[in-house]
Amino acid sequence: MKQLVILGAGTAGTMMANHLSHHLKKPDWQISIIDEKDEHHYQPGYLFLPFDIYSPGDIVKTIEEFIPKNAELIKGKIDRILPKENKIRMDEGTEFNYDILIIATGAKIAPGETEGMEGVEWRKSIFDFYTFEGALALRDKLKDWKGGKLVVHITEMPIKCPVAPLEFSFLADSFFKHKHMRDQVEITYVTPLSGAFTKPKATEALEHLLKEKNIHIEGDFAIEKIDNEKKEIVDYGGRSIPFDILVTVPTNKGDELIERSGMGDELNYVPAHKATMQSKEYANVFVLGDASNIPASKAGSVAHFEAEILTDNIMRFIGGKPLKDEFDGHANCFIETGNGKALLIDFNYTHEPVEGSFPFPGIGPLRLLKESRMNHMGKLAFRWIYWNVLLKGTHIPFVSATMSEAGKQYN
Repeated sequence: MKQLVILGAGTAGTMMANHLSHHLKKPDWQISIIDEKDEHHYQPGYLFLPFDIYSPGDIVKTIEEFIPKNAELIKGKIDRILPKENKIRMDEGTEFNYDILIIATGAKIAPGETEGMEGVEWRKSIFDFYTFEGALALRDKLKDWKGGKLVVHITEMPIKCPVAPLEFSFLADSFFKHKHMRDQVEITYVTPLSGAFTKPKATEALEHLLKEKNIHIEGDFAIEKIDNEKKEIVDYGGRSIPFDILVTVPTNKGDELIERSGMGDELNYVPAHKATMQSKEYANVFVLGDASNIPASKAGSVAHFEAEILTDNIMRFIGGKPLKDEFDGHANCFIETGNGKALLIDFNYTHEPVEGSFPFPGIGPLRLLKESRMNHMGKLAFRWIYWNVLLKGTHIPFVSATMSEAGKQYN
């Protein structure tokens, strides 16, 4: 019996297990998925925890609920991949062979990469919201906070869900307005980029909203350290920004096991071909979601589109056929803008976000790069879609894995 092993039972790994379970059956193939965790978290929900929009119960379920019946879930910590031997070695020494390996180990925050980030103020006045624990600690802080300087900060790119820090800023504006204390809070958005977002068209739309909501933006900020005593973030040019609460997005890195395996770049992301997701070094290894170094957005929608295309390429690989260079970097993201509204952006490697309608050309009902109540409802509905459609490997009707140009307004 041949072995297909998936590392990671998060969003990407779980979707791939479900997709492939329809194609690879015993006694020819055994699908195994390895993860050390017991819980599956809906990570986009971390954004809403600090503002009490979601509760912990809304975003946490057990991993077992979403693993297909004909796949084996192996719980345990992985020590390393031995790619030249086609083996996985576990922490306690057990080894598993594979014929095909899918790496879906994700990305996580590395606050220790920045001097002072994990200092005495960590989770007292310095918070992250990219972890469950960080989002809950921030929720508790904001409940009774009397106001002051709130700084929302990105350390460096790439990060998971690049729009999330902007969304946090917009939701904070709305949160303090509803508490009738917005005039007591000074919100500053600090980014290493020159503008609010990685794409010029989206930056234009988002910076307009920042100005409208009186959120000050500080661009080109390459952080050197955080001074816990003075409560300042300091960049390499000597520029400093004071804070009463710092909501930071630390450096994002791939899993440490990638470093131990000698398979990653300087941030522990695995080099892969951007259109096929095949490892650049090992033909029987594929990399999915946030674990790869491909220049696509590190977001759940991207992993969803990748999974549909990778499933086809895995079957082609098994059949000895050439892989399809089909993945185009497609990303589709709702951006919460506060006050019950949201934007929607749709883009890929070559096309930046533009105005238009989605998913039906000229009809919508969702509007691209335009604030609307309907987009906000779409954002909230995505949680149900995530649990009941995406994770189970079900195709979302009318939404293709590659980006459609229909309904978009290009100059």
